[in-house]
Amino acid sequence: MNTIQNPRSKSDSRRVLIIGGGFAGLNAALELGGVAGVEVTLVDRHNYHLFQPLLYQVAMAGLSPADIATPIRSLLSAYRNTSVLLGEAESIDLPAQKVKFDFGELEYDYLVLACGATHSYFGHNEWEKYAPGLKTISQATEIRKRVLSAFEHAERITDPDEQKKYLTYVIVGGGPTGVELAGAIGEMSRFTLSRDFRRINPSHTRVILVEAGPRILPMFSE
Repeated sequence: MNTIQNPRSKSDSRRVLIIGGGFAGLNAALELGGVAGVEVTLVDRHNYHLFQPLLYQVAMAGLSPADIATPIRSLLSAYRNTSVLLGEAESIDLPAQKVKFDFGELEYDYLVLACGATHSYFGHNEWEKYAPGLKTISQATEIRKRVLSAFEHAERITDPDEQKKYLTYVIVGGGPTGVELAGAIGEMSRFTLSRDFRRINPSHTRVILVEAGPRILPMFSE
């Protein structure tokens, strides 16, 4: 396996390898940017930093993907001791202080794992086919496609009971993302789409928010 050297690396510098360009990884790189004696390499599977709190706006066509995705290199370009590589980690050799990526190996003195999080389907990964999460741009655009397609299907149906099925949306999770998405679907239905359809009334859309805990937004005080 080819071991890749940072082109800016100096023999007396501490090599910091950051895996992940989300909030944690990017902020770690920014904090270390310009620090003497430190060489930073950030590796992410995407070449952009995604502002996830606004993904629900992309899902409801309020924003375009480009509005919430910023090139990582442009965010770190002012710091000459930082490098950005596109790739995906495959394994970590702790004794040798190496990480194997899909493009080769990188050595490090300090390793920062900031890989982010994914959804849990509680042992039922087959649910993902029917209920996509909201962590990536592709998931946001998939949700947008499904919501708009449901309205189009309802427009073609004459049976009111069948129409109700296509105008009902269930969101699992009463955290900030779930609450914001529920509100955005309701707003889009009542104000944005209400003038565009003739055989249905989008304002009759039902949004059901499901939360396992005693209340929504449990991370905030009442």
